[in-house]
Amino acid sequence: MIETVRFWAIIVLIVFGLFFTFVSAVGVLRLPDVYARAHTASQTDTLGAGLALAAVALALGWQNATAYTVLLLFFVFITNPTAAHAIARSAAESGIVPWENDTDEEGESR
Repeated sequence: MIETVRFWAIIVLIVFGLFFTFVSAVGVLRLPDVYARAHTASQTDTLGAGLALAAVALALGWQNATAYTVLLLFFVFITNPTAAHAIARSAAESGIVPWENDTDEEGESR
């Protein structure tokens, strides 16, 4: 019984991790500027990697490798948003202006 629940918890974590990683990849490809891309890369990629690493830790059980997986999860949660902030700050200091919509309130082009 408990092994079945553990198996399905691992499957659910992997599926959600893959989903958020896919959303992150699509966001990086489709969003218009470096600021939006850095935002989606830091948010959804961190969540996707976190869920996938949680699935790995759950699959490994109580081993030394599980402790390393949890440490890696902590490292990902710290470094991904920090890297995205550094990229956005560098872009701002380089003079890159954020993308703006070229339509007015009625939806017509300016």
